[in-house]
Amino acid sequence: MKKRSYLLSLVLLLTMSIVTACGGGGNSAGDGKAGGNDPSQLIVATGGTGGTYYPLGGGMADQITKNAGITATAQSTGASAENMRLLRDKKADIAFTQSDIAEYAFKGTNMFQQDGKIESFNAIGALYNETIQIVVAADSNINSVADLKGKRVSVGAPGSGTEMNAQQILEAYGLKFEDLQLQRLSFADSAKAIQDGQLDAAFQTAGTPTAAITELAATKGVKIIPVDADKIDAIIAKYPFYVKTTVPGNTYQTVPNDVTTVSVKSMLVVRADLSEDLVYKVTKAIFENTDKLGHAKAKEIKLESALAGVSLPIHPGAKKFFEEKGVK
Repeated sequence: MKKRSYLLSLVLLLTMSIVTACGGGGNSAGDGKAGGNDPSQLIVATGGTGGTYYPLGGGMADQITKNAGITATAQSTGASAENMRLLRDKKADIAFTQSDIAEYAFKGTNMFQQDGKIESFNAIGALYNETIQIVVAADSNINSVADLKGKRVSVGAPGSGTEMNAQQILEAYGLKFEDLQLQRLSFADSAKAIQDGQLDAAFQTAGTPTAAITELAATKGVKIIPVDADKIDAIIAKYPFYVKTTVPGNTYQTVPNDVTTVSVKSMLVVRADLSEDLVYKVTKAIFENTDKLGHAKAKEIKLESALAGVSLPIHPGAKKFFEEKGVK
């Protein structure tokens, strides 16, 4: 009888242990603590292979894998706008985006009007300025944005942040997409098309130096077309997320002089349903290892300015890390 009672107690104890291990009493990712719903590996949505997001995202994925206790992989994408949809659809967990695109997604405006508001993401933090670079071959007769009328011009991948930036800059010059021989190519494909003489100009929004432009400068030679001061003022007045920016001379080997243009901020965003613990570890892995990210642009990622200009909700995990570091 005692033996039967002992066996019954043992069975009950084992059953309770299995239920607990399967998450019967654990926290879900949505409660902001340790996450039963967290993925087994993280996908970092970046951009085209010729831009800045992809190599920088690869460096971040390496540091997350080494320091956050979870495997992370960088994925090449169509960049900002596509990345917001990938987060929404849970096909990515962390994403690079432009500050303007994140705001459009959160409010359901511009290229997100059809989607409606995307609110299933939070900000991790701001990274660096993303510069709108209008690239032509060094021997091109295009010297002004106004000269783009009627020319073969790439405005970036369909639905990308670059596409919207191009539209807004052209607008300041009284031009529309219909005034161009429009193409929508990735950074790398745009550079190749200019190299081959199949494209006259390309808009590229990315951190400088941009790999695709650096490579093109080394082979074909490039010019970066400036945005005129009065047009910059008009752009910023209408779209206050832009800032005036200078591309320093010799950023690219065939561009010896400073070039004036505009920038938006790049930022990292994350699925809102990931746990506080996981996002804390991810944020810590990135911002404590900026010197190991393997890209020149990482030098501009500063802990003290990580929340500057971020108007979107900050994920509780990132907020916890920044509060520990005294960043407000």
